[in-house]
Amino acid sequence: MTAVDGLRVAFRALAANKLRTALTLLGMVIGVAAVITLMSIGAGVQTSIEERIRQAGTNLLSVSPGASSNRFGGFRTRSGGGGGGVQTLTAQDADAIAEANIPGITSIYASRSFNGSFVSADGAVQASVQGVNEVYPAVRNVEVGTGSFFSADDVDRASRVVVIGDTLATDLFPNGDAVGETVRLNTQPFTIVGVLASDGGSSFQSNDESAFVPLPTLTSRLNPSKTSAGDDVVSSIVVQLVDESDATVAGVTQEIENLLLSRHDSEEQDFSVGSQADQIETISEVTDTMTLFLGAVAGISLLVGGIGIMNIMLVSVTERTREIGIRKAIGAKRRDIMSQFMIEAVAVSMGGGLAGVLIGVGISLGLNELGAGAEQPTGGGGARGNPFAGGLVTTITAEPIILALVVSVVIGLVFGIYPASRASRLAPIEALRYE
Repeated sequence: MTAVDGLRVAFRALAANKLRTALTLLGMVIGVAAVITLMSIGAGVQTSIEERIRQAGTNLLSVSPGASSNRFGGFRTRSGGGGGGVQTLTAQDADAIAEANIPGITSIYASRSFNGSFVSADGAVQASVQGVNEVYPAVRNVEVGTGSFFSADDVDRASRVVVIGDTLATDLFPNGDAVGETVRLNTQPFTIVGVLASDGGSSFQSNDESAFVPLPTLTSRLNPSKTSAGDDVVSSIVVQLVDESDATVAGVTQEIENLLLSRHDSEEQDFSVGSQADQIETISEVTDTMTLFLGAVAGISLLVGGIGIMNIMLVSVTERTREIGIRKAIGAKRRDIMSQFMIEAVAVSMGGGLAGVLIGVGISLGLNELGAGAEQPTGGGGARGNPFAGGLVTTITAEPIILALVVSVVIGLVFGIYPASRASRLAPIEALRYE
């Protein structure tokens, strides 16, 4: 029997029991669709996070307080020693780095944040308030929609000025332009000098619901915190480099480490220095692992579908015992019988795999449309009235599609072997006697 004959007989047998074939296909369809959808979601999350980091600038170094003995979260650190407390980073440390004129550094700012209470004539909102300096928009690629960011003079004078995010501006002043208005921040009057352009409401590093004040204003008026030496505590120092080459990153990192070790009068690091590239690499490793995990979980349904194929093929062998006996009686060999049932099993699994690919791709594209369809605030759900808005983006790649199809074929072969082998071993006389 040729391969074409085997396919013809297999499809005729499958068509004879359409409902049973459809139910058998369903297990493979669900499994393949789940694999493709979940792996597309995982890849999309990874792409979205990496893109947000790149938008913030990949030529950045971040200095944070504390040190550990391993690499985590994109920070390359050494062990803090001496058994003493961790030396807190200060605004004066940032000034020292700026004054050192380290080659390769173009801009630098220190930051610290806290949750503040905003009150206007039209509303009251709790929001994150971050103290920075005037270079923040240029370093972080942040666009001011209306008004302007505060100036270096505002920073030097610790002025009561604030720049707020787009969503925060709408909450506080729903009926008009917020620029130039006065808002009370922790009972103190502040003038709004600018509103940031909306960045899409993403939950990752979004500024839409944040506010920015000059760092000296935060440390002296709003939320003072000082070391025992009287220096102003900060949560991080961000350094912008001329480029993101390994030589520049390594050179500037070493210079900063040496300078801060000298200032902190310590032989061990009590701070961490890491680059955005390190963060991207670490996030990629984590999301790759999560994507594989999601794919493995969805793959369990493929095994369930394979068991369904075996079950239905065993039933088919039983129903077609007399047919097998007749074919053997007129000269069909064992391999002919076995190949026929193997072709049927692979046809079912392959058909389910192809249908699952179409459904999985359709679901992935549909999830993208859900996220893109919420351009205006509508209330409830997520940041823009849609639980997927700005947060869930799927990325469809060829790898999970090919993998799912290959696995579906393999499952058809594996779970079809036993029924096919059982059919091929039937004795012709016993098969003909079967009622």
